[in-house]
Amino acid sequence: MDNMKHKQIIVMTGATSGIGAAALKHLVAKPDTEILVGARGQREIAGATVLPLDLASLESVRGFAAAVQERLGGAEMSTLVLNAGGQFRNAQRSSDGFEMTFAVNHLAHYLLARLLMPSMAEGGRLVITTSDTHDPSKMPLAPRTLDPEALAHPSKDSTARAYASSKLCNLLTAKAFAAQDDVRQRHITVIAYNPGLTGGTGLGGQPALGGLLATAVPPVLRLLSLFLPQLYSSTPEQSGDALAQLVLGEIDPPSDRVYASHVRGKITFPDPSKLAQSEDARDLLWRESAGMVGLTV
Repeated sequence: MDNMKHKQIIVMTGATSGIGAAALKHLVAKPDTEILVGARGQREIAGATVLPLDLASLESVRGFAAAVQERLGGAEMSTLVLNAGGQFRNAQRSSDGFEMTFAVNHLAHYLLARLLMPSMAEGGRLVITTSDTHDPSKMPLAPRTLDPEALAHPSKDSTARAYASSKLCNLLTAKAFAAQDDVRQRHITVIAYNPGLTGGTGLGGQPALGGLLATAVPPVLRLLSLFLPQLYSSTPEQSGDALAQLVLGEIDPPSDRVYASHVRGKITFPDPSKLAQSEDARDLLWRESAGMVGLTV
């Protein structure tokens, strides 16, 4: 479509609730901006075009990517925002047989980014929502090792561990894209965004301690956060506003940073966990994820 070539085009998952919906309010207000949202079911979002997407199905992910490219009509997207996420209980499996949290939070977004990256404009932006729950220094159940096959087909259910591990995978995926020669040559900015503890998002299972504390009395959280900053609870509007600023380029990471952390209402660019900084873990996840979704490395 010729008119698409004169617009900023943002493709987004996780825009129907929580921080994504809050961020979307800022994005749709921008002039000459087209927002393409992937979502399940029949729904309308003011200011955006909704295309069908079920992240629990790799076939649906491929269909969504094809629909986006058809909609682009030869134009290039400015930004890909992979914000959707969930936590699933009772050892649920995706339609492809993978553990559901790993499938929805990581594999679907890995595949979507691989499929759509060739349509990214020079100087574009990839934003993936991660979490500080990936870090053992902040979350006791966070992963200390990485075994993608065990995450995809676990021998026992561990809901909190699965969520934290999927957020590690989001961060490692962002770092893998940032390290690619093509991404660097096209000056594409890659950001892994940690919104911090956010109350009222409807995320059905913020892991263990975090989920419990997110529902605690605000004064209690504020007191605890004086000693543990990761327990500072933001509203969806605050975390969504920070996400929108990163998406729109109003805040840019330093040239050598990918991880953006929103804590106490400010975005900083700290070191993630040691495992998240491992090039071996990054490359292992990329290779095994490619095999799981049927792509070459």
